[in-house]
Amino acid sequence: MGWFKQLMGLEAPNTATNTPSKWTANETSPPATGPLGLALGKGVMFDTTLKLLLDGNSTVTIPGSQQIWSNGTIDLGQSTWLSRYYMNDEEFWLQVHTTGDIAGQVESVILFNYLSYITISSEAELRRLAGPQSLIGLPTYTHNGVEYTREWGTENGQTELVALSEQLKNPDESYSIEHRSMLYARETGLTDRREFLLFSVEEDAEGTISLSTSLGVSLYTTDLNTF
Repeated sequence: MGWFKQLMGLEAPNTATNTPSKWTANETSPPATGPLGLALGKGVMFDTTLKLLLDGNSTVTIPGSQQIWSNGTIDLGQSTWLSRYYMNDEEFWLQVHTTGDIAGQVESVILFNYLSYITISSEAELRRLAGPQSLIGLPTYTHNGVEYTREWGTENGQTELVALSEQLKNPDESYSIEHRSMLYARETGLTDRREFLLFSVEEDAEGTISLSTSLGVSLYTTDLNTF
């Protein structure tokens, strides 16, 4: 849909600097085995003490054991990668940030819960939900009474969403998704554990546009095991 690319390429209102650099993905398929031993069909078990630890500090839900259904890879350039693992229970997904090889040095791990997923049917709806008429891209965003601070962009006002290209694979097919995303974060009061709010406008190969909202929390690599 041409209106999607035109709209999301518009300069955001009240911007004082250029938009963030865009990350370009190559055509590398997700590796058979990625960071932390994660791979299609693998099971993931989370530390059972996480629920108690996060209680009162984060509203992210820690699932029981999960199986990985789909794997996405985003090339951020300069040997930096995001690997995303989508679980059989569609409410949960993991993101692993690595440097070097895709399965190289782990820089961060975030467990995300999907909060909502909305199919967008018109330009007016997109402008209202995630475009210049929305609150997404402003320096702060309040969700359920909790304030988060924008991680991307230095503008005093609204900034543009950041382009990400994700190559995905599941047992049935391989495909790509184009994202326009904005990330917010807050401190939880726990050491090295932050809570994240991620908005992503997504366009698939058929031109279907959707807006997903996810809430995540930092994990240590020792918080999960694969089987």
